[in-house]
Amino acid sequence: AHSLPIRTRLTDEEVARFAANRYRFPGVEIKARLFRQYPSGEIASHVLGYIGRINERDVERIEAEGLEANYKGSDHIGKTGLEQSYERQLHGVTGYEQVEVDAGGRGVRTLLRNAPTSGNNLVLNLDLRLQEVAEGLFGDKRGALVAIEPATGGVLAFVSRPGFDPNLFVDGIDPASWEGLNSSPDRPLNNRALAGLYPPGSTFKPFMALAALELGKRTTTQAISDPGYFMFGGHRFRDDKVGGHGQVDMYKSIVVSCDTYYYTLANDMGIDNISSFLRQLGFGSRSGIDLEGEALGVLPSQEWKMKRFRRPEQQKWYAGETISVGIGQGYNAYTPLQLAQATATIANDGVMYRPHLVNYIENIRTGERTYVQREPVRTLAFKPQHIAFIKNAMVGVNREGTGARAFAGAGYVSAGKTGTAQVVGMKQNEKYEESRAQERHRDQADARSQPGAQRR
Repeated sequence: AHSLPIRTRLTDEEVARFAANRYRFPGVEIKARLFRQYPSGEIASHVLGYIGRINERDVERIEAEGLEANYKGSDHIGKTGLEQSYERQLHGVTGYEQVEVDAGGRGVRTLLRNAPTSGNNLVLNLDLRLQEVAEGLFGDKRGALVAIEPATGGVLAFVSRPGFDPNLFVDGIDPASWEGLNSSPDRPLNNRALAGLYPPGSTFKPFMALAALELGKRTTTQAISDPGYFMFGGHRFRDDKVGGHGQVDMYKSIVVSCDTYYYTLANDMGIDNISSFLRQLGFGSRSGIDLEGEALGVLPSQEWKMKRFRRPEQQKWYAGETISVGIGQGYNAYTPLQLAQATATIANDGVMYRPHLVNYIENIRTGERTYVQREPVRTLAFKPQHIAFIKNAMVGVNREGTGARAFAGAGYVSAGKTGTAQVVGMKQNEKYEESRAQERHRDQADARSQPGAQRR
């Protein structure tokens, strides 16, 4: 016989009142069942994701994987985040019993009993205190943050703001809450760190500089004279400092974030050199993190433009377009996760790991631990002196350059790169209030490694 829940989440008083009157309701009984609970509320909500009732699309997926038997009697499934990507490990095995019944449908005796097996535990690399501090620093601003341990690829903090409360979904979300989450102009259900695509702005420059060294297009001591702009084909590409930065070598180009240096460099390198070098660092491809829905990003190249556009005049790559790419603008669009992975790869001297949130899966019965892969994805054969130079320049950013104010008085050495990218264009269907629109179109600051970065 199949039981059907009539009412869930009864209070202790309701349970007692019904128990006293149970004789009046033949066939109705009280059963305890386990509920998912998220004790930290909104903290790490995009990492954990949420569970929800099984819908038609879920059923299709369950059938495609041949798991129908294991979902008999289940009405919930992981929908996003780790709840979705580790659903198999978390779900366990559904138990069942075969019962002999009489002509009236009453159970006479149990013929076979197969006990259920509870799902496994996931133990994350995430540092909860770090996660809480990071989320707190955003206040009510939108944004994303990804912190990766370079030597393992373990993700220590992963923030997308605003978040949402996964507890709302546990027993089916009410229409008002669902409408609120979906119609909010802040898009709280969007995982910005995983699927948000942004121009990297000046955070792109250290990777461009490394490409220049590796491809023999620049030496560290070669300098340009920066008048505050770069002229190309009658068009003036401006630096953010009027009058320019004077004599600029590679170290200074990173520390003061000189646009003119990178306009010139991009023009000398050409788009295909830039794109084939940056592809090695994971730009324009998925990192393979253990979450579903990661965006691919756009690493522009001649080939990409041919595929992306239909009309021949749109497909042609213009040399002027390469110049904007050099400072992280133009067609460049990456996820915060891709930028974090590329930065971690430089920090780890060219040894790249797949970012992963789960450290190990623990078998509840045996206590056995299965670690999520720790092998490097690839080792890039960069010259040690080139990597050392880029790292040192990034230390200079926070010591004497554009990040110095944020790190004044810090009791440790840090490396970083500030960046600002203009946000242009809003999706036509997004609702927004006029006052918030101004804020939404403000510059995106990406300081990758510090809160409160200054411009450039």
